[in-house]
Amino acid sequence: MKYVLTWENRANASEEVDARSLQVFSKWTPSEGTDFLQFVWRVDGRGGFAVVETEDVTSIARDTAIFGAFLEFSVYPVLDVQEGARIAGEAVEFRQSVT
Repeated sequence: MKYVLTWENRANASEEVDARSLQVFSKWTPSEGTDFLQFVWRVDGRGGFAVVETEDVTSIARDTAIFGAFLEFSVYPVLDVQEGARIAGEAVEFRQSVT
């Protein structure tokens, strides 16, 4: 399953907090079985995004918990656009069949 993670800095951001978060990040590796397909930083410096693939959502919970003191996360389960479009097409067909 794929997920999009977003994060923003917590309100307590400071030079010390930023330095500590970068220190923790330098030692961190993603949980086993978790594949970060894309990992990007916002150009405004307020957060970032990642596309993650895993069969075990608890691995995302583990990875985000490590950084929870520094960052606020949102996690969205997603589908590839081709799959989403196929499902949307099936839904349209179903609704049109209802009389």
